[in-house]
Amino acid sequence: MRWLTSSLVVLIGLSGMTVVVSADDAPVERGKAVYAAQKCSLCHTIAGVGKKTALDGVGTKLSEADIREWLVHPKEAAAKAKSTAKPVMKDYSKLPPPDIDALVAYMKTLTKK
Repeated sequence: MRWLTSSLVVLIGLSGMTVVVSADDAPVERGKAVYAAQKCSLCHTIAGVGKKTALDGVGTKLSEADIREWLVHPKEAAAKAKSTAKPVMKDYSKLPPPDIDALVAYMKTLTKK
């Protein structure tokens, strides 16, 4: 198992992204699934996959609270960040709290080299 984890980290590192691999990846994996189900890649890119605004490095740029704010109060977060991106990000506050938590967990793993 240790070999598999090390190999995964190396492969991900070669792709230009560093992803934190922990013993409990369930929230991160759920976050990836929520990201896909909500079609976030229509407006965001991760490692070159998707459109428009890159999320690469968001895990080091924003705190968990800031990421959550972007998800549940995007207009306020955009105003605070002085973002001029149009359209303003969709409000995901209606998602079940475990899905929001999972998205935050996934976003925190996105770091640049």
